[in-house]
Amino acid sequence: MTSPHEPRHVEVKDGGQTVAAAEVTSCEHAAGTVRTSLYPSSGHVPPGSRARLVDSVMELPEVRASGRLEATVPLGDAEALQRLRERAKDSVTRPAGSTVLLDADIGG
Repeated sequence: MTSPHEPRHVEVKDGGQTVAAAEVTSCEHAAGTVRTSLYPSSGHVPPGSRARLVDSVMELPEVRASGRLEATVPLGDAEALQRLRERAKDSVTRPAGSTVLLDADIGG
C-alpha cells in the first residue's frame, strides 16, 4: 500500500488514448487539504473528458476525506473549472501564469 501523501496519478482515456490526467496529493502539513494538478492532453479532447477527470479526482478516497481542495487547472479549461465549481463549495479562483488556481471547500 502506498503512503497517503504519495501523489496519485489519475487518467481519463478515450479509445485507449489518454485524453486528460491529474496528479493528486494529500498535504501532510496542511491537515485536511488535498492538492491536484489537471493536465489535459494537447490536441482534440472529446467533450466531457475534462469533467470526467474532475469527477474521477473528486471520488478518490483521500479527496472525499479532505476538507479543502487546491487545484491547478490550465488557463482556458472552462469545462474542468465549471465541474470543480459544481463539486466544491465556496471556490475562489485566481490566474497564475498559464494556469488558474482554485481553492475550495470540499468537506461534506
